[in-house]
Amino acid sequence: MKIADLIIWFEAWANPAWCESWDNCGWQIEPGVLQKETRVLVCLTPTLAVMQEAIALNANLIFAHHPLIFNPLKSLRTGEAIAEMVRLAFTHNIGIYTAHTNFDQVQDGTADVLAQILELKEVTPIELTQAGLGYGRVGLLEPFLTLQELLATIQTRLSPPNLIFSPTANLQQTISRVAVLGGSGASYISAVVKTGAQAYLTSDCKFHQFQESRDRNLILIDAGHYATERPACDRLVQKFQSLNLDWVQLSQKDEDFRQFFA
Repeated sequence: MKIADLIIWFEAWANPAWCESWDNCGWQIEPGVLQKETRVLVCLTPTLAVMQEAIALNANLIFAHHPLIFNPLKSLRTGEAIAEMVRLAFTHNIGIYTAHTNFDQVQDGTADVLAQILELKEVTPIELTQAGLGYGRVGLLEPFLTLQELLATIQTRLSPPNLIFSPTANLQQTISRVAVLGGSGASYISAVVKTGAQAYLTSDCKFHQFQESRDRNLILIDAGHYATERPACDRLVQKFQSLNLDWVQLSQKDEDFRQFFA
């Protein structure tokens, strides 16, 4: 399959037109690789480490969830990370393509994968954007779990370096309905409360958002941006493999940009 054909297939599934106005989905750098046989490296975030990995593996496409270019560039100068990414992309003929908020909404996108990892049933979007699609997912736990068991399940299946949750008096309380949203999802707290979820798994939550959730009887669980979105990249690799591409691999140089002092 040529790169152009892969992108056509992907965009029929996760239309870049669904991208939010503040976002940047689609081609970030296209150095003339559309007719090349696809050798794709999938990652969460396109960084210089991932680019060096792509060069070493002779990949010709970096397929990322996070945009390389998020805000309008005013200049490209030597020594800047994005400028170096652009230089290397054109020097080594490696395209960079991003699927961000469009990938968040679709079936088997970032939210659906989290819901599947927790084995949620009767799943629906937290916020509907179009028929059957939307941001986040909410569903039922079968069997029900205690809060302690739910936290242990998240720790085991996502392996976050740090798991934070809002104050609660009883780790043995029964949890039956859970909401999930990969990446920065604290802005959806009000929408989650309306779903009747007892617990909400997301990331990048601030101090007073934990307070807000507690005061609204919602247990907020922050497993980190990387841990909540990286599994969807692995799922994307599996989907690409089903297309019998020439070569596809999940990046081993993707990074969680936070470290925690033990």
